[in-house]
Amino acid sequence: MSSSSGGGGGAGLHTLRFDNLALRSLPVDGSGEAGSRQVPGACFSLVRPTPVETPRLVACSVAALRLLGLGGLPDDELAQCFSGNRLPPGAQTAAHCYCGHQFGSFAGQLGDGAAIYLGEVLGPRGQRWELQIKGAGPTPYSRQSDGRKVLRSSIREFLCSEAMHHLGIPTTRGGTCVTSDSKVIRDVFYDGHPKYERCTIVLRVAPTFLRFGSFEIFKDVDEQTGRRGPSSGRNDIKIQMLDYVIGTFYPEIQQAHPKDKAQRNAAFFREVRICQLFLITLFVATLHSKRIQVCFTAIYFEIVTMQKCSFSCTFQI
Repeated sequence: MSSSSGGGGGAGLHTLRFDNLALRSLPVDGSGEAGSRQVPGACFSLVRPTPVETPRLVACSVAALRLLGLGGLPDDELAQCFSGNRLPPGAQTAAHCYCGHQFGSFAGQLGDGAAIYLGEVLGPRGQRWELQIKGAGPTPYSRQSDGRKVLRSSIREFLCSEAMHHLGIPTTRGGTCVTSDSKVIRDVFYDGHPKYERCTIVLRVAPTFLRFGSFEIFKDVDEQTGRRGPSSGRNDIKIQMLDYVIGTFYPEIQQAHPKDKAQRNAAFFREVRICQLFLITLFVATLHSKRIQVCFTAIYFEIVTMQKCSFSCTFQI
């Protein structure tokens, strides 16, 4: 980890090999309709990052950037790109639609309210890495928020991501932390004394940011809350998502059951249960279905509370 880009010998941002498979494989809402809203029939919504004033690099993880084939870049280039002010060639920006169970109750549509998908990059060893910039402005899933994050919470996420990785816990990686002169108002201590804080953006890196909650957009009316997923009844999209997830991230399961989808899906579900239990034993905290990815890395490092997990998710195959 470094406070500057360091690590000479790497390639520039123009050499990033974008292959945005998720946007090619899953339904995308391209309406561009402004404001928070329900998004039926889509897994992503196209959206542009909102620029910030005078972005500057606070810190970067040399090791995380090397996964993408990056190294030795000027701080200003990293700050401009990973603040969302200037997109690298090949990037396609979107926000992901998902639902979630929180504290045992179905919360309905949630989605990426502050994080924006930049695309998927093929690293030097051929691995697929999805890039997200968190705090890059509002999306259709922002609800009442402004889509921004501030320096204190962004530093926490960046440091926790890299620390947990090096402790051997499957996690998203923190690529960069970029602050700016743009300001938002926050009530830090919830005591009625808000103050202005700097807008800050974290680059997150993971094989995918699809999660358990990605499948909950298809949920029918919940008996307890009366809520339903925005794509309730769209079994066609559910099948499309299952095919994409298993074929892309669990190829060994796909290869073992090439002609029998029922057996394939059952094998996938068994793998999901095993990996879920493994992750929970490592990550003793509040886990919601929006916080566990289909590749089983933990995300959302906010205030980690040492308590029994309240994870709840219904996964139908």
